[in-house]
Amino acid sequence: MDLKKMLADERVKPYVLKARYGIEKEGQRVDLTGNLATTDHPTSIGMADEHPYIQRDFSETQMELITPVLNTRDELFNYLSAIHDVAYRSMGKGEMLWPLSMPPALPEKEEDIIIAKLDNFENVLYRRSLANSYGRRKQMICGIHFNFEFSDELLEKLFNLQSEIDNYQYFKTNIYLKLTRNYLYYRWLVTYFYGASPTSNENFYGCDDQPNEPVRSIRSSRFGYVNHDDVKVSFSSIERYIEDLSCVVNRGLLVEEKEFYTAMRLRGSERVEKFLTEGVRYVELRNIDLNPFETNGISYEQVEFLHIFSLYLLQKDEHPESDEYGKVGDARNDVVALEHPLSHTAFEAEAYELVEGMEKLAKELDFPVSDSLFSNLRAMLEDPSKTLAGRLYTESKKSSQSQVAIEIAKETHANLWEKPYELTGFTDMELSTQILMFDAFQQGIKVEILDRQDQFLKLKLRNHVEFVKNGNMTSKDTYVSTLIMENKTVTKKILHQEGYRVPGGDEFSNIEDALRAFDMFAKTPFVVKPKTTNYGIGISIFKDGASYEDYEKAITLAFDEDSSVLVEEFLDGTEYRFFVLHDKVLAIMLRVPANVTGDGTHTIKELVEEKNRDPLRGTDHRTPLELIQLGELEVLMLKGQGYQLDSIPKDGEIVYLRENSNVSTGGDSIDVTDQFTDDYKKIAVDAVAALGAKISGIDLIIEDLDVPAANPGAYGIIEANFNPSMYMHIYPYKGESRRVTTDILHYLFPELT
Repeated sequence: MDLKKMLADERVKPYVLKARYGIEKEGQRVDLTGNLATTDHPTSIGMADEHPYIQRDFSETQMELITPVLNTRDELFNYLSAIHDVAYRSMGKGEMLWPLSMPPALPEKEEDIIIAKLDNFENVLYRRSLANSYGRRKQMICGIHFNFEFSDELLEKLFNLQSEIDNYQYFKTNIYLKLTRNYLYYRWLVTYFYGASPTSNENFYGCDDQPNEPVRSIRSSRFGYVNHDDVKVSFSSIERYIEDLSCVVNRGLLVEEKEFYTAMRLRGSERVEKFLTEGVRYVELRNIDLNPFETNGISYEQVEFLHIFSLYLLQKDEHPESDEYGKVGDARNDVVALEHPLSHTAFEAEAYELVEGMEKLAKELDFPVSDSLFSNLRAMLEDPSKTLAGRLYTESKKSSQSQVAIEIAKETHANLWEKPYELTGFTDMELSTQILMFDAFQQGIKVEILDRQDQFLKLKLRNHVEFVKNGNMTSKDTYVSTLIMENKTVTKKILHQEGYRVPGGDEFSNIEDALRAFDMFAKTPFVVKPKTTNYGIGISIFKDGASYEDYEKAITLAFDEDSSVLVEEFLDGTEYRFFVLHDKVLAIMLRVPANVTGDGTHTIKELVEEKNRDPLRGTDHRTPLELIQLGELEVLMLKGQGYQLDSIPKDGEIVYLRENSNVSTGGDSIDVTDQFTDDYKKIAVDAVAALGAKISGIDLIIEDLDVPAANPGAYGIIEANFNPSMYMHIYPYKGESRRVTTDILHYLFPELT
C-alpha cells in the first residue's frame, strides 16, 4: 500500500488538512511565591470528578485542562485559552499554574504529596497503586497530551484508493498502527525541538537515580514518568497489541490498560479488545513537555508541526526496527532527551532530512503552515539555544529555573486577571454571552458554538440540552412573548390593559405625519424613540419641550433606526432597570446617562476622551461600559444646555451628554437592588408575567422610592426588553455585582442545584 502516492492523489489532497484535535494539559497549582498550593481543588468548579473541562490528575494540586474534540486549530486554541481563564479565576487571585513540566519544590516527605481527593473511591485506589508502583514524586510531572484524528473524509478517500484491506475499520486501525510505529521510532525529533525540562527542583528524585543535569527533557527520558522495563507491548498488529497489553495487565505489571504510558497511545474505545470490531479512532501523543513560553503550554506552531509530522510519518517507509516493542525508539529518544540543552543532537543529519521531507510534503499536498514553521525548525537545529530546552536553560542561568518559572507564571497571572470580564478566545462575542459561557464552563456544562457571529450556543449537561442565543434568549420564552416585548406599542397596550401606568403618546409610520404632530408635544416634556430597537439607539428626550428644528432632528434620527417611531410623554423621575427571571427580580440598576465632570480646565471633548480611557469602556458590548460617543444626539443634548464640544465646564460641574440612561450609549451603571422594597419588585415581576415572558429587563420610572408602589402615579413602565443586557449587572460602575448569568444557567438546568 503506497500511502505516499495515495496522499498525493488529486482526489485526496483537498482533505489532508481536515483533522480533529484535542488537548489535555496538566499543571500544578502554586501560590504567588511558587510554592505548591496547600488548598483543595477550587469548589467553584462544579461537577467534581465528572467535569468535562477541568479535573484533577494524580494529586490534589495537579489541575488538568481538557478541550473538547475540535475540527480546526483555531477552535482548539480558542477553547484551551477560555478554559485557562476559567481555571485561573476559579483558583482565585492567590494562586497560579506552574508553567513547567517538572514540578516546583516538593515536600521532603513523599506522603505529604496529597493524592487527589476524588469522590469515586476506585479512582483514588488507582492513584494509590500508581504511587506504590512509581512513587508520588514522579506522578507530579506534568505535560501535554495531544489527541489527533485524521478526518473520516481523508481516510475514506485513502481506503477507496487501495484494495489490500476490504474492511474500513480495520484499514483505519492499520493506518494508526503504522503512524504509531513510526512516531515511536522518530519521536526524538519532538524531544529535540520541544523538550523543555532541563533540570529538576528540590526533592524531586528522593532516593531514585537521576541524570546528569541539565538535559533536554527529564520528563521524556528514562528518568521521567515511564513504565517499568518488563512492560513490553508490540504495535506490529492490532491482534498482537491487544494480546501483549492484556498479558501485562493479567500478570499484574500494570493495574489497568490506561497505565500503559507509551509516547503514542491508541484510542477510541474504553477496552482495547474492542479495537478488533470498532477500530482505532484516534491517537494520543503523550511525550510533549509544557511549553513555558506559551500561556496555553503549547503553541499554535507546535500543533501545526505535529499535524504535518503525522502526515509525513504516515507516508514514510518504516525502519526495520520501528517496532521491536518500541525499544529502539526508546533508546534513540533517550539519547536526545539526555543531551545537554545547548548541544547539537547526535541525530542532527537525520533531523535535517526529516524537516526537509516534511517541508517537501507540505508543498506537494498544498498543506498550509505558518510561514515561519520550517525556518524556525532549521534555526533550532543550527542553534540549540533556540529550542525550548535551550531557551529555558539560558534564561535559568541568569537566576534559576524556579525563578524563571515564577516570573512567567506571575506574568500570565497578571495578564489573565487584567480584564476579568473577558473570556479569552471568544472576545469577539457579545460580553453577556462571554460571561454566560464562562459560567457554563465553570459549572461543567458543555458549550458548543453553533453560530459564533449570531451568538448561538448549545449547552449540554449530561443528556439535558438547551439552546441559548445572545446570552438569555431561551426556549423558556415563547416566540410571541419576544415579539410583544420587541414591539413597544403592543407592550404598552397590554400593560395598560392590565392596569399598569405607561406613558401616553402616538406611533408614526412616516416622517410627514410625525412632523405634523409637533404642536401636540412641543410645549410639554416628551420622548422620541424608534418603535422596536434596543440599546437606547435613536432616542431623544426633551424635558422642557423643543423647537421645531430640534423636534425634526429627533424624528429624523429615530426614523434612521426604524420604520416606525413613537412620540411619548416624558415621565418625570429616575429610570431603573429591573432584571426579572421567571418570578424573581435578580438585580436593579440605576443607569446614569453619559456624563463628564468638569475640572475648570478641559473642554467637554477632552473630558470625554479622558473618561473613555477607562479599561472597562469599549465598543459593541464587549466591555462592561461603553465608550461615550460625540455624535449628533450628544451635540443636540449639549446645545439644549447651552454647551458646545469645546465648552469648558466649571470644576465639579456634571454635564450630561444624553438624556436616556442606557449603558450601551455611554451611561454609568450603579447597582441599587438592596435599596428597593418588595412592592416595586412585585410590580416588575407581575408586569413581565402579564407580557407572557420569563426573562426580561423592564424599565420603571420612579419619582420617589419612599412612596409606595400602590400610590397613584408612583411609577411608570416605559419599556420591557426581551434580551436584556446582563454584563452591566455583573460588572457595575458602582455597587454590588449580581451574577445573573449563573441564575440563568440554574434556571435552564435546575439539576445544578
